[in-house]
Order: sequence, then structure tokens, then C-alpha cells
Amino acid sequence: MAPDMDAIRAALARPGRPSSDYDLNPGTVLPEGRKLRPAGVLAPILRQGNGYHLLLTKRSSALKHHPGQIAFPGGKQDKGDADVIAAALREAHEEIGLPEAHVDVLGTLPAHETVTGFLVTPVIAYVKQPFDIRPEPGEVDEVFSVPLTHVLSAQNFVVQSRWWRGQRRDYFAVPYGPYYIWGATARMLRAWTDQLNT
Repeated sequence: MAPDMDAIRAALARPGRPSSDYDLNPGTVLPEGRKLRPAGVLAPILRQGNGYHLLLTKRSSALKHHPGQIAFPGGKQDKGDADVIAAALREAHEEIGLPEAHVDVLGTLPAHETVTGFLVTPVIAYVKQPFDIRPEPGEVDEVFSVPLTHVLSAQNFVVQSRWWRGQRRDYFAVPYGPYYIWGATARMLRAWTDQLNT
């Protein structure tokens, strides 16, 4: 059973642990003094039928970085953004047409470090009224929803591995139907799952 919005808000208010793409690879040596670029992603929850669902995007196959991968709407913090929450809300509007006024921010998870040099803050939000989903051409191929119970259940996660830059790298995945949710997106979902159960 999916937690209600009050339970999610309470869980996000508790201290949590930062996560990274390297969590399952403890032998990775990261360079000292590396500079990480701040970014924000939005995890938009909406009510569909009798339950809650999470909106995710499938990135365009034409993109240079992470083509075709499943991701939260979001991106790097720009100079005009007040903070990473503002960045996540702006990017969600640009990528999927979600107006900021339709969103109730429930809280944030601790930041996640990616292999691409970003420090990503997941912003969890409830979509309080319907909106017309408009995928941004050239950036988003598809917007789809997944039951919140699926991506917030630890038993649905698996650990898989592949070779990357000459090294074997383990990572979380939480597949759903035809959608292969893995990497940073799956790791942030697993961190959210763990936060709800602490």
C-alpha cells in the first residue's frame, strides 16, 4: 500500500543519507576537490483511480547524454533559479508542461552524486490538479506513470551490472513493464524507499 502524502512529508523531514552512483561500488576512488554542479529533479506524484502514481520521462534517443533512459524531469540549476527546488520546478514545466502552481512540494531527499558530475537534489511533490502533459520535443520522447507502490517497494529493486569505462559497475534497477528504470533514477527511488522505512 502506498504511503499517503502526510507520511511522505514526515519521512522527508527526517534526516537522510546522501546517495551516489557509486554506492554499490565501494572500491571506486573519486578525485579530491572535484566540482559538482547543482541540479534538481522533480518526482511528481498524482492520483490516478484509487492510487498514487509517479510521473517519469523517457529521454529522447537523439540526446547526447543518457539517450532513451528513464529519468525524472529536471536539470542543472541556472543562474536565474533561486535554488535546486526552483530548478526542478522550472525544468518540469519546460519538459512535461507541469505548471508550478499545480504542485505542492512535500520535501526533498538528500543530494545524489552522479557519474556525470552533478549533485542532484530529488524534489518530491504532489500534483494537486490535472494538467495537460506536453513532452518537450527533442528532449522527451514519452511521459508515463508508474504505481507509487511499485517504485517504493524494496522487493522490486534488483542489483545489476555492466562494464563502464573499463570497470564493472553495479547499479540498482526497478523495471516496470516495458520500462527499464535504472542508474541514478533507480538509486534515488531506492533512497526514497529507504527514507520511508527508517
